[in-house]
This record gives sequence, structure tokens and C-alpha cells, in this order.
Amino acid sequence: DEFLKTLSSQQKDKIQFSFDTDERYNWHYVPKSRKGLPLKELSDPQKKAAMALLQTALSDSGFKKTMSVIKLEAILREVEGRPENDDYRDPGKYYFSVFGNPATDSTWGWRIEGHHISFNFSAKGNSLISGTPGFLGTNPAIVLSGAEKGSYILKNETEIGLELLHSLDATQIKKAVISNNAPSEIITEAKRKAMIEKPEGILYNELNNEQQKLFIQLLSIYIHRYTKLFAEIMMKEIEVAGLNNLRFAWAGVQQTGVGNPHYYRLQGPTIIIEYDNTQNNANHIHTVIRDLKNDFGDELLGHYKNDH
Repeated sequence: DEFLKTLSSQQKDKIQFSFDTDERYNWHYVPKSRKGLPLKELSDPQKKAAMALLQTALSDSGFKKTMSVIKLEAILREVEGRPENDDYRDPGKYYFSVFGNPATDSTWGWRIEGHHISFNFSAKGNSLISGTPGFLGTNPAIVLSGAEKGSYILKNETEIGLELLHSLDATQIKKAVISNNAPSEIITEAKRKAMIEKPEGILYNELNNEQQKLFIQLLSIYIHRYTKLFAEIMMKEIEVAGLNNLRFAWAGVQQTGVGNPHYYRLQGPTIIIEYDNTQNNANHIHTVIRDLKNDFGDELLGHYKNDH
């Protein structure tokens, strides 16, 4: 509501949609034209209010990663040799959309979205009840030249995943590695409902204590993109559904770094987390969190039954 109060009526026309609109489910993470109000059309005070809204939903580390992904657009423009005025790669093309009215509606939502970022939030009153689909990606994954050389935004996601893989013995590796070829994209893509029909990989209860700690550490990196309170709610859901029902699966080269295409996922009854680094000579990461019970807030908001 504080953010909306900073906007003109013309800006509000661009940013506000009804909560029941199909646009709420029209999410993606590729560079394309979008509905909503872009950063480049906001004044500095409006930007500050928009970022304050984002900080109510993300942890400090989640917010920092999101801001770093936005800045990466200028680096990508340089890497691709695009002219300065080219707006295909533009840090100003990240769009805010608000669904419903937070001041008057009991259920409402909002989204920030652009190239390699899509966070979809749903709320009941002042309480955040869903933050997924939640997508972060980076291209380049590791900046190889220029002033930002060595920048590696999703380093923890990569290194802890590899550490978990390398902690496995030969028998465990046979269960965890589902293919020698990594898929060229996250499998759930930008679909309305996340679905991987056949869970594969090694089960949590097939890991020893140290490996289980690594598994939880990896899981935590993703869910703690959100605020501590929301991450704890998500973790509780995962625990209620049973940690022993969680799986870790790896595909592709069993090594990370540029030139080594690789993929992994964590999957359980309530969650799918995917990580894919195959494009641009395996220097281009896509990661996503999907809440299988409550993407877009559907189940808690009663929309799930209406859709099905």
C-alpha cells in the first residue's frame, strides 16, 4: 500500500490488476515485453518504495542476489557487444505488478519480474502465504572479464550442490545420478503447474548424517531467499510431508565450472527446486523454487479447487 501511494493514477493503471486475472499466472524469466510498471518508469523515491516492498518478502541474501541479477544485465550487454542504447538488456526492464488492492482486499498479490527474475507473492491481509514460483538466474554465471570479473552470484547454490554429490559413495552415486546428460533447461519451465511425474534420485534416508546436513544446507540456501519467518513456514511444510520423502538428483558432468553442463534438483511431496547450468558453454544458471501445494497461493486462497 505504501508503494502504491507513491504512484500517479497513470502508473496505477499500469501496475494494478484484479486478483482473479489470468495475468497473475502469466510468469516467465526470459527477456520479453511484460505488463506492469518497469523500474525505468519510477522516480528515485518510487524505486525506494518498490525496493522496500521487495525487502518485506525476501531475506537480506535473497534481496542482494536479486539486485545483483538486475545489475548483471548491463554486464551481459557488454559481453554480447550490444550498443549502449540497446534496451534488450536493460536493468530498467524489471516490472512490478500488483494483483488486487492491499488496502481493501483480504487476498492480494504482487510480482517482480524481468530477465532471470520472477518472484510471485500472494498475501492474506498482512501475511505472506506464498512466494512461488520463485526464479533467479544468472548469465554469465561467472563473469569472466571486465570490472566485475570473478562475480559469481549463485556460487553457494553451485558449490554446495557439488559438495553433496561428491560426498556420495559409489552405490549412492548410482541412485543420485539420473543421467550423464544435463537437460538444456529446468524441467518445470514456466508452466502454470510445476510437474515432474517420476521422482528420481537418492532419498534423504539413504544419506548418512553428514550428507543429510549438506542436503539441508542446500535446501536452506533456496528457502532462505525469503524472509526468516516465511522460510520457516516452508520448512515446516517440508518436514510435515517427511524429510525421508525428499530426493536429490544430479544429471550431466559431475563437476562444475565453465564448460561442464550440469543439473540437479531437490524434490519432495511439497516442493521442487531445480538448478540448471548448461547454456552458454555451461556459464548460465537457472534456478527455481516451486511450492507444489501452494504456488501462486492457490490452495490457501481457495483458488486451487476452482481451477481444477
